Amino acid sequence: MDPRSGPEQSHPLGTSATVERRSDRELVVKRTINGPVRLVFEAFTKVELFQRWWVPKSCGFSLVSCELDVRVGGGYRLVFPFGESGTTAFFGRYLEVVPNAKIVWTNDEGGEGGPVTTVTFEEDGGRTRVTFHDLYPSKEALDAAVDSGSTSGLIESFGQLDELMATLGGGSGRS
Repeated sequence: MDPRSGPEQSHPLGTSATVERRSDRELVVKRTINGPVRLVFEAFTKVELFQRWWVPKSCGFSLVSCELDVRVGGGYRLVFPFGESGTTAFFGRYLEVVPNAKIVWTNDEGGEGGPVTTVTFEEDGGRTRVTFHDLYPSKEALDAAVDSGSTSGLIESFGQLDELMATLGGGSGRS
């Protein structure tokens, strides 16, 4: 899958995720999660749930620490292991939070090179359509993110979110 070239309807692993590069600066990933919007939104906003699905298992590590203050003006800080004995942090601010509908945050660790992420949640028959939209400051910044493999990592994380919903009684665990 190459999001640089345009829309994709499925991921090679067979998930229901779609990836679309809408412009030189925009990347959109969509997936329907087998759980009600309330539980899916909580998985994005409650530390104890977020830690269970956000980091792709294929990375071989988990978060060292996770802070989420999900409210307008609040912030987040995710710390990952990095190198032999170090760590690296991803952090930003929440610009908009509409319970069970929308979260908008900045990605400040890259300075002005980070995207603004908008995630929307739409319930449909006990399942939730999640739309993850990144707006980058430049074509080069989006190209770098795509080249880093972050898109496939997000698709894997969404699969893990679906698995989490099954453990919470929110879904069947199928895509």
